[in-house]
Amino acid sequence: MLTRGGRMDGFPAHEELLAQEAELQLPSFTYDDAWALGLRLVELARADALPVAIDIRRGRQQVFHAGLAGSSADNDHWIRRKVRVVERFGTSSLAVGQLWRERGTTFEQASGLDPARFAAAGGCFPVIVRGAGPVGTAAVSGLPQVEDHRLVVRALRAHLAAVSG
Repeated sequence: MLTRGGRMDGFPAHEELLAQEAELQLPSFTYDDAWALGLRLVELARADALPVAIDIRRGRQQVFHAGLAGSSADNDHWIRRKVRVVERFGTSSLAVGQLWRERGTTFEQASGLDPARFAAAGGCFPVIVRGAGPVGTAAVSGLPQVEDHRLVVRALRAHLAAVSG
């Protein structure tokens, strides 16, 4: 699949992923916003019968979690590993992995972090408040990693449109 950045491997370019983070900055992120974002992800996933687990965090507190039909406890483990990457690096888990792919190596080889605890696989996105920076995470697991990432981006775009009115 050819992406907008002209890549043939199915992964968006690191630059494109950073542009998404610049675009998807919210005016605020309250507990109600976290719940609304989680419900939006559930709605999108259910519409396509996607077998995913969903996790929304405000700071380090898990505010929303759902496991949809076809997901498993393994998806929860993947979410925890992806969240740790976003919390540590402040950028999406896919962007962290893509940075190393574009440098000709892997996150596992370059970071020295325990792969049982950290996964730079797509599906976790920082929740960024404009002017404040990252304040939480939105994560999905259950699909191929680029599709996990795209689902979170779709939900954040829809949420941003709803709150920006």
